[in-house]
Amino acid sequence: MNRVQAILTIDTENLPANFPEIIKHEQEVVAKWKEEGILESLFLRPTRNGAVLIFKDMDEARVMELMQTLPLYPLRKSIEYYSLIKQF
Repeated sequence: MNRVQAILTIDTENLPANFPEIIKHEQEVVAKWKEEGILESLFLRPTRNGAVLIFKDMDEARVMELMQTLPLYPLRKSIEYYSLIKQF
């Protein structure tokens, strides 16, 4: 089973005034992905500067396209992608 892990880090030094609204919209987008069955897991980072998303059954190029649609994407400091093969 193929998985792609995306590690999103946002620039917490330059958050816009409407950041709470952006977070609300972000939660709606990832909830939709979960409902559609393409997002397996979402982990928030304890430092509150990003998240780890695990997508299933899609390639890295498609995950990169999806990540660009996130409301937090313009606030990114970096995004790292790792293709994984799930063992169990």
